[in-house]
Amino acid sequence: MIGGLPLAAYLRPKNLEEVVGQKHVLSANGWLVQAIKNDRVSSLIFWGPPGSGKTTLASLIAKETKADFVELSATESGVKDLKKIIEQARSGKRLGVKTILFIDEIHRWNKAQQDSLLPQVENGTVTLIGATTENPSFAVNGALLSRVKVVVLELLNEDDLSLIVKRAVKVLKVKIKADAVRLAARLANGDARKAINIIESAAEHTPTIDVATLKQIVNKPNLLYDKTGEEHYNLISALHKSMRGNNPDAALYYLARMLEAGEDPIYVARRLIRFASEDVGIANNSALLLAVAAFDACKNIGMPECGVHLAHATAYLAKSPKSIEVYMAYNAAVSEVRTSGNLPVPLHLRNAPTKLMKDLDYGKGYKYTPLEDDSSQEYMPDALKDRKFLKPKK
Repeated sequence: MIGGLPLAAYLRPKNLEEVVGQKHVLSANGWLVQAIKNDRVSSLIFWGPPGSGKTTLASLIAKETKADFVELSATESGVKDLKKIIEQARSGKRLGVKTILFIDEIHRWNKAQQDSLLPQVENGTVTLIGATTENPSFAVNGALLSRVKVVVLELLNEDDLSLIVKRAVKVLKVKIKADAVRLAARLANGDARKAINIIESAAEHTPTIDVATLKQIVNKPNLLYDKTGEEHYNLISALHKSMRGNNPDAALYYLARMLEAGEDPIYVARRLIRFASEDVGIANNSALLLAVAAFDACKNIGMPECGVHLAHATAYLAKSPKSIEVYMAYNAAVSEVRTSGNLPVPLHLRNAPTKLMKDLDYGKGYKYTPLEDDSSQEYMPDALKDRKFLKPKK
């Protein structure tokens, strides 16, 4: 605690010039800075990872535009809380005072709660600034999303975090070695709050922070990952596309990212099985066998041991020749079925377990291929005669 505040709160920038990072948003001639200077800020959604400065920017906008700043957490509030704030905002509006309503984790509000914001945003009772770590396309109602501008914030880079680390060290009046600065920045994984907390914890143990101290405090990086969020889909997509692109090194990197962040190995194994048929297919039929074996290994022994089995399968699939013939053929067959419906099976292919069926010519004329030449035998329904889904090789 510094001055009665947690260190992260104490170090929060007092003006836009003190903000570290997000240069793509905060350039002097950028639209956001100009909107703030001209007091023309409209409702916004800040979308970015933890510790990227969403709350800080919202409070600074209120300060720069001389607006009342009201903060709600979507996890602890609802429509009842919103109604109280709206009444206060209306009173302030009559006196010429603007209200900026900041809703942290706005994606956690349900549709009805989000809808209750619409008239207040539309008539200007409040200027909404929402913060979310989730993709607003999925996390925010379309009606509300159409009334706000989305501002994408990025993970802070190591240079930005190193500057924040040095600020924290200066305030705490401790020393830090140069290699420890870089390590703390790297361990923070793009999160300013995480970087500050690491330094605050280290300063409690020693007046001179070194690499050894940091390694004792942080056993492994706090990897950004949410098994139900966008990063989950970003990483599995990158893994799939790296294997498809015959790049085992990138594929193994994304596999490690997922497993180290706590992904269920069974989920990854299922995706590898799918890949074995969708992308490798008949170019290498052994790929499916290995993928299924890796799945069984994950079920039987679990993490961390099964990580190497997934790595084995991932590298093999990435290096394997690829063929999407079966994948494309199956999709074409599905499309045909959905278009043409239940076409009658040719009589000679039908089973005839009863006398009536035999009398109706079920199975009549069928050629038993192990013993007879079937070159003239038709297998498709009459309406699809000569239709090919799996294209013959040229």
